[in-house]
Amino acid sequence: MTSVGPDADDGREPEHPASAGVVRDVGRKGVGGRSWFAVGFSLGLGATLAWLTVQTVLEVGSLLTLLLLAVFLALALEPVVVWLTRHRLRRGWAVAVVLVLLLALFAGFLALVVPPAADEINALVKAVPGWLRDLHDHNSALGRFEDRYHLVEKARQQFSSGGAAGLAGGLLGAGKFVVGAITSAAIVIVVTVYVMAFLPGLKRFCLRFVAARKRPHAQEVTEEVLNRVGRYMLGNVATSVIAGAATFVWCAVTGVPYPAALGVFIALMDLIPIVGTTIGGIVVSLVALSVSLPVALATAGFYVGFRLAEDYLIVPRVMKFAVDVHPLVTVVGVLIGGALLGVIGALVAIPAAVAIGIVLDEHVFSRTDTS
Repeated sequence: MTSVGPDADDGREPEHPASAGVVRDVGRKGVGGRSWFAVGFSLGLGATLAWLTVQTVLEVGSLLTLLLLAVFLALALEPVVVWLTRHRLRRGWAVAVVLVLLLALFAGFLALVVPPAADEINALVKAVPGWLRDLHDHNSALGRFEDRYHLVEKARQQFSSGGAAGLAGGLLGAGKFVVGAITSAAIVIVVTVYVMAFLPGLKRFCLRFVAARKRPHAQEVTEEVLNRVGRYMLGNVATSVIAGAATFVWCAVTGVPYPAALGVFIALMDLIPIVGTTIGGIVVSLVALSVSLPVALATAGFYVGFRLAEDYLIVPRVMKFAVDVHPLVTVVGVLIGGALLGVIGALVAIPAAVAIGIVLDEHVFSRTDTS
């Protein structure tokens, strides 16, 4: 009989030392020849950095939004600065002229708005003592209203039960809001001035990230984007002028007070897409209540009709002529931008859509059309 050795009892082939070393080496190695510890550490470090980046962006989100607004304003005013520099004016002086013009427009707006507002506030202050007397006069409308609902007593109870602290907190919150608004406006103005003054240098710096052989073409695309943004702003100003003129004519015809101030107010509000005309129309309708309720209702109806005409007739046609964008892209872009970044997103939505369209035409569609 043939004897069977110990290695052949189980029918398995003997394990080779070389293959066992390979198995142990694979166990120690991870992806790309690195150990699993190094792979795990890299993934953890990358996730941590991504989380910190997201948190940082969320923390400074409001500041980034203000910077985006400042850059947009600088690019919108760039055609005016370029026009002045072409007339033998240095760029610094051209920026100064633009700022002076903007300050003059703002001063004119204040000259139209402040006197009527001051008159109304003075009239309100003078009317308060009479209202207080009427509250204690049981024969007046306010007195009968007070006898029925006891508003004065309820106000005293609310004030004595912690209402003073709430009032102080409300005043403090209002003060913080005012300070924040002034600070934000100062940041936007300063950054806008700097971007306007040093825009050519900023463009040269950004173009240095592009390869030298592609730089001339990238510069052409950049100039085309900036040109379209300037034309968009001019188109936006044109629609605002139309809105302001229509408001002035309506107020003058219907006898609504302060037609010039309200016209300028609507023109400024119309620069804000989506909600600008609506808010302005509500304000003008409330002012029209000083004339009569039918005039106020007619004013509200006028702004509803004007809003529809502006959204679906005026703005799409003007923007198509100014920046060559399809009306559907105009409406959808404004809605998406407003949903993402609010008012500022709605402002920059159309220029962003124009820039994306130019980049697609130059770098994507040009290749797919010739393939």
